[in-house]
Amino acid sequence: MNGADTAFVLISAALVMLMTPGLAFFYGGMVRVKSALNMLMMSLISLGIVSVLWVLYGYSLTFGDDLGGGLLGNFDHVGFRGITAETLTGKGGIPVFAFALFQLMFAVLTPALMSGALADRVKFTGWALYITLWVSLVYFPIAHWVWGADGWLHKLGVIDFAGGTAVHINAGIGGLAAVLVVGKRIGFKKDPMRPHNLPLVVLGAGLLWFGWFGFNAGSELAADGTAALMAFNTQIATAAAIIGWLAYERIRHGAFTTLGAASGAVAGLVAITPSGANVNPWGALLIGVVAGALCSWAVSLKYKLGYDDSLDVVGVHLVGGVIGTLLVGVLAIDGAGGASQLGKQAVGAFSVMAYSFVVSWILAKIVQKTIGFRASEDDETSGLDSAYHAETAYDYSAVGGTPVGRSSLPADQNPTNAAKNKKVDA
Repeated sequence: MNGADTAFVLISAALVMLMTPGLAFFYGGMVRVKSALNMLMMSLISLGIVSVLWVLYGYSLTFGDDLGGGLLGNFDHVGFRGITAETLTGKGGIPVFAFALFQLMFAVLTPALMSGALADRVKFTGWALYITLWVSLVYFPIAHWVWGADGWLHKLGVIDFAGGTAVHINAGIGGLAAVLVVGKRIGFKKDPMRPHNLPLVVLGAGLLWFGWFGFNAGSELAADGTAALMAFNTQIATAAAIIGWLAYERIRHGAFTTLGAASGAVAGLVAITPSGANVNPWGALLIGVVAGALCSWAVSLKYKLGYDDSLDVVGVHLVGGVIGTLLVGVLAIDGAGGASQLGKQAVGAFSVMAYSFVVSWILAKIVQKTIGFRASEDDETSGLDSAYHAETAYDYSAVGGTPVGRSSLPADQNPTNAAKNKKVDA
């Protein structure tokens, strides 16, 4: 066992784990106050569900020997059967448990990314069932395609160092499919629906940026020059993406917004994820600037095309993932780039999009038709925090205020109650 590399991978796994609560803060600050806790819970429940599924069969389906055709691993390692603390990976002196822990954090984060697309309007139980089905039938197979030793995209030669296809394109298109099934929020295009806590958004973006060094550099599974290059390019691309996003935002909307800076950082992190180990710093700068500007443009598509992607998962993760996946085919160093590689990258990106969209749409339909996916109109209007979690994010009573969603008027003078009574009388 290589102690230094093992320690590096374990630390990287801890950094990636931090990204899920970081994402929860990032998304939680972007929603309205009445659903802030629900947004946090949509990320946190992924830590619980996916961790259990990973032990039961997820690791085996993802990294087990291929069942055939490069599509899915086998069931030889269900419950981590046959693996001990001394079992090393094929790459070198890393214990399988260290590698499995690192990859588990990827599996946890990916469905959590989708939650932003569905913010403010889905049942918590419906969401829990959806991600259970989704990681089993979408994430585990696609991760095997990309990272399994016999995965068909891996054998084809698609470059995806840390998850542009399996994580970001997958989550972005899966979120879009679920959005099309669930439908738009009440008041979409009419109510402002502004973020309720921008400092929380910036905190979440900072935690994501910090954890992303483990996400990207840790994917080398060794403390070496490639990991260092990936870490450096992660910083460069993210910084450039902030500038690209804000420049477009200033030209298009006349302001440099805090939300834009935070979103631009995430767009740069997404775009460099598949490509950072295969480009030089100049390539990372270009990828970052392009991702920042194009993702800033892409988030407005939901208003033109009519799909309600609440927190811009499609505009940032899907578009950013495609940008990074394709540009590495052009910018790869050491002669790896070119028309042939670009074609392989396109096959990887669009095959993942096609499979993930179709299966995600079917799974969302199944959830909708069985236990229900969309929250009731009353629960969505009053807020999902009180409806599903019996809590509120902020207690205003300590400063003499009124809890969100309640009126200080007497019950018989409360317009909300009066409207309800009128409806009952009718």
